[in-house]
Amino acid sequence: MTNEKQGTSLAGWPVVMAHLLAVAAIVGILSTATAYWSVSKVGLLAFLVIIVFLVLPFGYFTLQPNEAKVLVLFGRYKGTVVSDGFHWTNPLALTLPRGRYTVSRRIRNFEIDKLKVNDKRGNPIEIAAVVVWRVVDTAHALFDVDHYEHYVKIQSDAALRHLANCYPYDHGEEEEVTLRSGMDEVALVLKKELQERLEKAGVQVEETRLTHLAYAPEIAGAMLRRQQAEAIIAARRKIVHGAVSMVDMALEDLKAKNVVDLDEERKAAMVSNLLVVLCGEAEATPVINTGTLYR
Repeated sequence: MTNEKQGTSLAGWPVVMAHLLAVAAIVGILSTATAYWSVSKVGLLAFLVIIVFLVLPFGYFTLQPNEAKVLVLFGRYKGTVVSDGFHWTNPLALTLPRGRYTVSRRIRNFEIDKLKVNDKRGNPIEIAAVVVWRVVDTAHALFDVDHYEHYVKIQSDAALRHLANCYPYDHGEEEEVTLRSGMDEVALVLKKELQERLEKAGVQVEETRLTHLAYAPEIAGAMLRRQQAEAIIAARRKIVHGAVSMVDMALEDLKAKNVVDLDEERKAAMVSNLLVVLCGEAEATPVINTGTLYR
């Protein structure tokens, strides 16, 4: 594992001034009578001309905020320049093409394409997510993995598939977290797992969030009917519970206020009639009894 370290660079503008002074000095020397110089002096001057005019200009580079330049000299990592601005460094440490080792440290995001996987109960579902990430260690990103952006994408797909296999879509056991009801907790689990996978690439995961969650088309109709049936059952349960409470309250009030004294058979008939009225879907049509209570 290659850890990031500070690279060596100089402020660009002072070096530009020194460069211009060197150019002026060489031009002044060339304007003298170089014809009277020895071969060694002419060779030294030629070397200076090559350095000043052909080598030094390739050491300049600029960095925008949240950009980093990785310096590599003859195959060895020499550090990373992270401060923005105009810089100059050893031209041999700037690998060609010049943009190859310029790494953006800005926050990025991408959406994992819709995946068709099985949940914990084996039901086929469709799931997608968005991942927000940034590079925090340029040495890990460039030298410990091959094409770190592609690495992030592949590992994100794998982490999302694994996550879907660990949770049911819905209707879990008591207090069990599901993909549908526990999206916030599921997103945190996905972030943690993805961070463990991407740490070796020098990547920090800022946020993960599910963007799509649904049953696969081949079972969506059946699951919809099941959800509708469960909703009807839940509604009926609530209606019956309320109706029983109302009947109990009515009987208690009748007894407490001595309105009428009913035997067990009449109580059963009254309970039956009230439950039919309160629980029935259609509006009840009452029948008025004009005789006695027992006719």
